[in-house]
Amino acid sequence: MEVRLDKWLWTIRIFKTRSIAAEVCKRGRVMINGVTQKPSRLIKEGDIVDVKRPPITFSYKVLQLTQNRLPAKLVPEYVQHVTRQDQLDLLEVLKADKTAQRARGTGRPTKKERRDLDEFIDNEPFFLDLDDSEDWDEQP
Repeated sequence: MEVRLDKWLWTIRIFKTRSIAAEVCKRGRVMINGVTQKPSRLIKEGDIVDVKRPPITFSYKVLQLTQNRLPAKLVPEYVQHVTRQDQLDLLEVLKADKTAQRARGTGRPTKKERRDLDEFIDNEPFFLDLDDSEDWDEQP
């Protein structure tokens, strides 16, 4: 049994729609066994499918094929997630970095963020008083 690449990506829930899966394939972001493929490429059991979602490349091993979209609970029976550890580590770093920064225009800070900001401002070192400029002139 063989299944089209775009249909397989949709059936195992990597992409929400088949048209999105086909578009990603056309852009060259899907590879089988290291070679960029078109959406019409037929895949078979044992193939390794790499999906680039910048800056990370996810890898999946085809265990079984199906023509129909699967419930999320059954996906592990049909595909094995074989993404390299360095890619997963990069994903964790990116997630941690996003939570530390607020996007501009996302609204007011939360109560906790406001308290942290107030604490930071209260703990600032002393500020120089520029009115005491004669003290600067008297130094040797």
